[in-house]
Amino acid sequence: MTAPARPAPVESVDVGDIRITYLPDGDAVVSAEAVFPTGSAELWEAHRELFDADGLLLLTLGGFLIETGDEKIVVDLGFGDMTVPFESVGGEFRGGRLLSSLRQAGVQPADVDTVFYTHLHLDHVGWTARDGKLTFPNARHLVGDGEFEFWQDVTDEGLAAVGPHPEAVQAPLQGRVESVVDGQVLARGVNVLASPGHTPGHCSLVVSSGTERAIILGDVVHCPIQLGDGDLRIIFDVDPDTAARTRDKIAAELEGTPSAIGAEGHFSGSAFGRVVQANGRRWVGLSS
Repeated sequence: MTAPARPAPVESVDVGDIRITYLPDGDAVVSAEAVFPTGSAELWEAHRELFDADGLLLLTLGGFLIETGDEKIVVDLGFGDMTVPFESVGGEFRGGRLLSSLRQAGVQPADVDTVFYTHLHLDHVGWTARDGKLTFPNARHLVGDGEFEFWQDVTDEGLAAVGPHPEAVQAPLQGRVESVVDGQVLARGVNVLASPGHTPGHCSLVVSSGTERAIILGDVVHCPIQLGDGDLRIIFDVDPDTAARTRDKIAAELEGTPSAIGAEGHFSGSAFGRVVQANGRRWVGLSS
């Protein structure tokens, strides 16, 4: 019998002399059929390791800490200290642990130099501010070019519901958030990689030191099966065709560099892994 999926824990990897730590905030449970409508019952039955004891697809929620030299960068800010049912996807989202995960890594919010958002969906911005004040008061706040403006212009209620809250997130960031572009250097060994499709300004990060390399994926992928099945698309992609091309390109890059590490904040079990060829592309978690 397959053991139920578990959220990814706090764990670290070293990329040369740069350390990356996964910072869990919580988890989400959703109906696989609701969020991946093109997936078949046979597909999900073959991957029961991705489901919790209640038969719901389990997604971890959280962010990453990059420590390079004296620089500390937090990538994505989780869901926040709340539990919210989402009837439209047959489950709920639960957060609250990101700051304690950060402290477990030996870092306080005031120590953080940069906050980098891969994009501004609600499960990546939850700890942006508390009581209207930025949670990371000394940090630059960075996001891909056009992403902040995109969400300010959204009028569709369904789309706006999964984006950054106007008062809780957008208002505190107004005048503080800065745009970055593809290839931009954030710190030694940390470069922006434009990865659009999930949202227009979605960006990943490439971390490299010497001959070692990792890619923090953001929401390029949500489920490991997507790495080998280009038709498995999540309903939250703003531009599904572009998202699929981006996913295939980055997956091929990881597969073509066997030593390269992928860092994915939504996978259960382990946030870190490699893409290997085994009757199609497959994700192998580092703690598997």
